[in-house]
Amino acid sequence: MDVVTADVIGDIALVLGASYVFGALARRVGQPTVVGQIVAGIALGPSLLGRFPGHLSHRLFTTDAVPFLSVVAQIAVVVFMFGVGYEIEPRSVRNNRKPVLLIALGAMVVPLALGSAVALGVEHVGTFDGHHTVGRSFLLYMGVATSITALPVLAAIVRERGLAGSVVGDVATAAAGLMDVVAWLVLAVALIGTKAAGSRSWSQTVLLLVVFVAVMFLVVRPALQWWNRRPGSVMASQVPIALLLATAGAWATADLGLHPIFGAFVAGLAMPKPDGAPDAEVLRSTEQTGGLLLPLFFVVTGLTVNIGALKGEDLALLAVILVCSIGGKFAAGYAAARLAGMDNRRSTMIGALVNTRGLTELIALNVGLRAGIIDSRLFTILVLMALITTAMTGPLITAIHKRDATALGIPDRAAATGALDPS
Repeated sequence: MDVVTADVIGDIALVLGASYVFGALARRVGQPTVVGQIVAGIALGPSLLGRFPGHLSHRLFTTDAVPFLSVVAQIAVVVFMFGVGYEIEPRSVRNNRKPVLLIALGAMVVPLALGSAVALGVEHVGTFDGHHTVGRSFLLYMGVATSITALPVLAAIVRERGLAGSVVGDVATAAAGLMDVVAWLVLAVALIGTKAAGSRSWSQTVLLLVVFVAVMFLVVRPALQWWNRRPGSVMASQVPIALLLATAGAWATADLGLHPIFGAFVAGLAMPKPDGAPDAEVLRSTEQTGGLLLPLFFVVTGLTVNIGALKGEDLALLAVILVCSIGGKFAAGYAAARLAGMDNRRSTMIGALVNTRGLTELIALNVGLRAGIIDSRLFTILVLMALITTAMTGPLITAIHKRDATALGIPDRAAATGALDPS
């Protein structure tokens, strides 16, 4: 046991160091930190490190150590997903109701339909080995995989590019939050009937899930609101309550056979917000926990990704999925924004922003892999799709800024940093 403990501690040190270096390099080239961290996770797996003599990847991340790393990674994901749910602000949807609803509908339904169409083609080819690569679960899952938007990464890009508080930033963030809610509900339905659901029938699972959501919003949320309104409670920290709610919700849905992330996400939605806005201390705590521990999740993911094992037909499928995911998100988001009355510039930026997938996509992909809906080859293809679509967001936003700067006679440096009127 002492040897395993030493291996786990050494692995954590290696992962944190690699994540810091790759994250810093990503920021240097104008990418979100998460892009560098994803690349670090893939590099430490069989795609790069495992190709060196001596099976370095297996020697560093031993069979005994990986389960412990996975547990820590899952805890980080639970806290992260709680933060995703908690960060969604209903008032942002209310303030921009028409554009938010149209963009969320278009940028969710179109890629979901295209992803399901791809799934039908994959079923016909029949070259993948997931236990459920046929039927309802696979169709819904592939639809979700191509339609997810990464709210936390999108919000970070909005802040870094000076779009916070602008119409573009508010609408894109609110639409992403709404799409996340729908995506996780659809994914929960996709898991029903898979090996992750256990021995319960689909009707029992649906009923228990409905009861869980009702209890969170009709019992737990009012109770917490009452608790927070007590005299002297204003000064009390909300962080312990948030962590308790996140872990309890995660345990509940894990016991239902869905996945801990669903419970954590619903808990974040149900957590009361003072004055209608997320508590800064709670958000900061979830972000710090994620920043510290989520690199372990990227490595656990990277150990399953083997880019070198992909064949020509796999790369062709990747191209098809990229066309469907980018076309479904970027084009549909742009068209919906135009339909809502936005000008060409704002619509283009919103289309680029909602095309971001990042960590949220990786979490969904890991859920599908663990449930046996997809196999490791299809998992690798979808991870590459998530990485490419996330990495293209920053350059697209910069290109839009530069185009507008050229038209307005603004220096390139100001354009590259987003120093334009973001409204």
